[in-house]
Amino acid sequence: SRAKKVLGEQYYNGKLGLTKDVTRAIELWTEAAELGSVDAHLDLGYVYYQPHGPHGCGVEEDEPRGVRHWQEAAMKGHVFCRHNLGVAEFDNGNHELAVQHWMISAKVGFQRSLNGIKEMFVKGHATKAQYAEALRGFGDAAEEMKSHQREEAKRLGV
Repeated sequence: SRAKKVLGEQYYNGKLGLTKDVTRAIELWTEAAELGSVDAHLDLGYVYYQPHGPHGCGVEEDEPRGVRHWQEAAMKGHVFCRHNLGVAEFDNGNHELAVQHWMISAKVGFQRSLNGIKEMFVKGHATKAQYAEALRGFGDAAEEMKSHQREEAKRLGV
């Protein structure tokens, strides 16, 4: 699945001597997603959710299809897809659901989700308790990621 996902990227971007072919990229990503690639679901989510946006490619917009791809990956633990589900809910005015998605991804250390909750708190769409819970969860995740080896590598500039 990884090879199909990566080959799809090359077709999507027209790299490695391949002619840019978005249709072929989508075919490869679809195959990779069917084989279990959560990263392929991320890419498919982008091309369908915002086909004319920064990640888009001009295919026919199908937001529900894009969201379904992100849901598939989020259920398998893909943090960025979970964050994107929050963005989709926010875009649709579902602030409560956006906060719920962002709480999940913030608690595993995803900074953009924490920032989203903070912004929602400032605008009155999230409670102080929710923001505090997200901060604690984010801090716990950051603490869990610390290790002597990482600190040493950081000190050495590796």
